[in-house]
Amino acid sequence: MPRVSEEYIKNKRNEILDAAFRVCLKKPITSIVMKDVIDEAGFSHGVIYKYYSNLDEVMADLVIRINSENRIDGELQEILKDRSTKEWEDAIREVCELLAKRMRSVGTDVLKVSLYCDNLAISNPERVEKIKAKLGDEGQSPLVYFVAGMYEYLGKVIKKEKFHPVKSVDEIIEFMIVTFHGIQSGFVLSGCLSEEDLNGKYTPETMFSCLADSVIMMLKG
Repeated sequence: MPRVSEEYIKNKRNEILDAAFRVCLKKPITSIVMKDVIDEAGFSHGVIYKYYSNLDEVMADLVIRINSENRIDGELQEILKDRSTKEWEDAIREVCELLAKRMRSVGTDVLKVSLYCDNLAISNPERVEKIKAKLGDEGQSPLVYFVAGMYEYLGKVIKKEKFHPVKSVDEIIEFMIVTFHGIQSGFVLSGCLSEEDLNGKYTPETMFSCLADSVIMMLKG
């Protein structure tokens, strides 16, 4: 039998991941089973199981693909390295603008899958830990790099500017992460609802601008 090329294998895996993504848009991850992916892909059981032995392997590769395609560490580093601690307010605003821009460009479909993953973490944390163990560096959430970069930069700002912030760096970062998730949820939800007072009016740009203002006020003390 002829040997299957790496490109062929990669293409087949991508077809399976495309199918898994479409399934994730139709139903919560907590209720998805391997048969859903098989039916959506239009492959036989045998073909699917040549590439993935179980659903969690599929989900791990899907998360890796989504996260690797939406990394922000490069752009984040550019912002922070070009801003001295004297320009810290501008840096924070630019970082929040980056988050808004990336959320907008990623789109609600990917964000919806991300929210479903959060639900899975709530309902089945052990399963999520097993999936996370398969991710590696490329599959890490963009927020991991955001936390590392901001933690270091805010620490420098507080030290050099001799600030006495009302909250610790840890608490400020935690606040930013929680707010990020709230903005993401609101953006996805507003895009799904047809009510005139919600649809399209919950913008990441406005919400992240409010986040920047909040962080600046906390740092000033």
